[in-house]
Amino acid sequence: MDSQTNHQSGDGQLFIVATPIGNLADITYRAVDTLRSVDLIAAEDTRNSRKLLQHYAIDTPMITLHEHNEQAMLEQLKTRLLAGCDIALISDAGTPLISDPGYRLVRFLRQHGIRVTPIPGASSVITALCAAGLPTDHFRFCGFLPRSGKHRQQELQRIAAADETIILLESPRRLLDTLTQLRDGCGGQRQVVVARELTKLHESFISDTLAATIDHFSQHPPRGEIVLLVAPAAAETLALNDQQILDCLNSASMQSLPPSARAKAVANMLGIKRASVYALMTAESRD
Repeated sequence: MDSQTNHQSGDGQLFIVATPIGNLADITYRAVDTLRSVDLIAAEDTRNSRKLLQHYAIDTPMITLHEHNEQAMLEQLKTRLLAGCDIALISDAGTPLISDPGYRLVRFLRQHGIRVTPIPGASSVITALCAAGLPTDHFRFCGFLPRSGKHRQQELQRIAAADETIILLESPRRLLDTLTQLRDGCGGQRQVVVARELTKLHESFISDTLAATIDHFSQHPPRGEIVLLVAPAAAETLALNDQQILDCLNSASMQSLPPSARAKAVANMLGIKRASVYALMTAESRD
């Protein structure tokens, strides 16, 4: 049984309230009413959230809830809710829990039969996807990639072979490095969209191949908050023929690699199976 069905009428409830991602007008009437009516607001950064509350003349008390204190706050917030206190959870921007703290709290409260009510609104993920011009029927949100090491490489390999649109968050400082690594794994012709400063004055969408996008941001260093979208591999690999794969295998940059490594590199670059590349390479060597 869903824990929410156990909610007692005398208890308070936790509201998950989406807030603007840039433009302060992007907030729902319901969200403003909720933030005004609850007894307490748990904010990721009270200094940042105070600007929003002041804009809408909301004087509800705030406490801080972030990734470093979330676990320690669970019992305290549960006690307040069971005493009848209504609490709103907000993040710095957008929908809470989406690459933000709150998962532990929501799971904990639901396990204890305390009602959790979502107040939907802005999300940078959906905002970027709906205007990017990439397939929307299947997509996967990956948040921020691991900074380095094996886990980052594994995630990049999964993106190269993905048959759905991939949505990432990235910082301006690391964008070029990430685009370059994606090009090495997906090939320079894979389509990407860099959505920057969404809903703000300097909002922009750069939509092009990985190769062209790298060239653009090499000349125009990126600024602001970024959502990076990568097109599915399937859209390109369906159009590949044997000669295109062989051309890639026989390119100057691949000739110095041993057969197995060459097959793997081409497979990663084109977003196709290594076994298919190796079989084609073996067949060519026999001719």
